[in-house]
Amino acid sequence: MKRVVLTGPESTGKTWLSVKLAGHYQCQFMPEIARVYLEKHGAEYSYHDVLQIARLQIEQESQLAATTGQHLFLDTDLIITKIWLKLKYGRVPAWVDSAIANTPRFLHLLCYPDLEWEFDPLRENPDNRLELFEMYRNEIEHYGFAYSVIVGHGDARLQNAIEAVNSYSNLSETLSGF
Repeated sequence: MKRVVLTGPESTGKTWLSVKLAGHYQCQFMPEIARVYLEKHGAEYSYHDVLQIARLQIEQESQLAATTGQHLFLDTDLIITKIWLKLKYGRVPAWVDSAIANTPRFLHLLCYPDLEWEFDPLRENPDNRLELFEMYRNEIEHYGFAYSVIVGHGDARLQNAIEAVNSYSNLSETLSGF
């Protein structure tokens, strides 16, 4: 199974791309767990809420991975949660790092903040999206995950994401033949 993670700063089209890519590849996607949690429990949260979101992320991804076909598109993953914990609370439990390092990833699609930031009551970071983008890139590289930066607007952004998945799939298949 190929787990493809959509990641990047707020308001960069991750959810939209997750849905569109799942439709294109006729497979499942996993919605952003933090959004689902905060919509249910309210926008005020604590350190322990963020840890609960991380646990739910792990649990739901594991369940979906066990029942999904060739691809699974994830609207964010624990890297975003790790950076959230680091920025907001200044600490990240070791089990979060361990979960990131030990969860298989096929590809990260790192969404560049070239889309205009849109207000949403759950969003908190309109002014530091480039800084966050670099933090996500650094974490992806730290773990040695493959990634592609996704740019563009609308259908061009979707096409860029499809091309990244296809290109990496072709490269991966070629390399596995050696």
